[in-house]
Amino acid sequence: MELLLAIFLFPLAYSIILLCKNLWARRDQNCYMMHYECFKASEDLKLNTDTCASIVMRNKNLGIEEYKFLLQTIVSSGIGEDTYSPRIVLSGQEDTPSLKDSLLEIEEIMYDTLDKLFAKTGVSPSEIDILVVNVSLLSPSPSLTARIINRYKMREDIKSYNLSGMGCSASLLAIDIVRNIFKVRKNALAVVVSTESMGPNWYCGREKSMMLSNCLFRVGGCSMLLTNKRAVKHRALFKLNCLVRTHLGSNDEAYNCCIQIEDSLGFRGFCLTKKLTKAAALSFTENLKVLVPKVLPLWALLRYVIASRYRKKTDSRVLELVGVGLNFKTGVEHFCIHPGGRAVIDGVGKSLGLTEYDLEPARMALHRFGNTSAGGLWYVLGYMEAKKRLKKGDRILMISFGAGFKCNNCVWQVMNDLEDANVWEDCIASYPPKSVANPFIERYGWINDPSASFVKLDWD
Repeated sequence: MELLLAIFLFPLAYSIILLCKNLWARRDQNCYMMHYECFKASEDLKLNTDTCASIVMRNKNLGIEEYKFLLQTIVSSGIGEDTYSPRIVLSGQEDTPSLKDSLLEIEEIMYDTLDKLFAKTGVSPSEIDILVVNVSLLSPSPSLTARIINRYKMREDIKSYNLSGMGCSASLLAIDIVRNIFKVRKNALAVVVSTESMGPNWYCGREKSMMLSNCLFRVGGCSMLLTNKRAVKHRALFKLNCLVRTHLGSNDEAYNCCIQIEDSLGFRGFCLTKKLTKAAALSFTENLKVLVPKVLPLWALLRYVIASRYRKKTDSRVLELVGVGLNFKTGVEHFCIHPGGRAVIDGVGKSLGLTEYDLEPARMALHRFGNTSAGGLWYVLGYMEAKKRLKKGDRILMISFGAGFKCNNCVWQVMNDLEDANVWEDCIASYPPKSVANPFIERYGWINDPSASFVKLDWD
């Protein structure tokens, strides 16, 4: 009898010990964000209506139809008067960018945000264990991570990762790399730098699908400090609850909907096709299949399953219909949507049944800073914080899409009441504005006049 009892108790005790060991180990695998610092360019780089018009008008490759297209795109883009342009574009050198120009643009963003990040957190660069930099369209040698390590004289044993070609969703991909390293490295500090090279990749041709990027993308970026140290979690801003990545690279249509190419005249640029929203819908659908069970409570999932039996099946290729029937507000308080453009924001909003209050941060980030590619999410998050929306215990759903085609989403938990005005400090009081109408149409609406086809433009 005693032998049987011992045989039974030994595996039970062993299982309990393993369980306790795993639970104890997981305590050091959490990913906390200590601080993030967004880039704000100098006033001389602001791209207002007049400056935007002069840049468009000096492109001699464009005809009246291209001008009309650009006007309509700018007017409907949701971008305001205070976004920032690459310096070489404002100086008229966009058609002859040099490597020096490319590096100066990126280094200004990286070093400005990193200087402020280290100053505000009190962390020395020599304390950093992991460094991840993501810039899609610039990959020099030595790498961008090497340049940062050299400038800040970081340790010889630092683990560095340089990501390129990852598009607008690269920020969360970089954070996922850090999160996975945290699982095997205790008490570590990590820095993620997320930005994009805009000036050298300005399109100078006349293909409409490639001119879209000039209308949407602007200068910006963000540096973040992350850790898995339990001793400092009380000072953290956010805790990463879950992160899900989806890649549709095997789908030819999705792969080609957002791609860097050369046009028939040899001008290089980024092509955004009409298939982009379909690719976003498909990737979003696949991502939610994994993400939803991690985020929503059981009763909400059961309610959705039951309701789905009596609801007409929706088309997973239409972004607005992807999340129909899901009540994300049962598991999330805030929605941080990549400010890639009005179509993306509107589509995700309709898909998840969000209100204008929920979409306001993304719309205002797009209006004030434009689409800053991988750095865009953090301007949206900064708006929420500046408006004092984020309270301890709140959960934030981050939604991002990028070339590949990828959909990377995650959920952060707010660790403390937050109210730092951050990069929004000088303008948050004026947001949201009474009107986001673009003044471009008021001054250059003549382009839509049918008689404009016979107007000879004075290029000088």
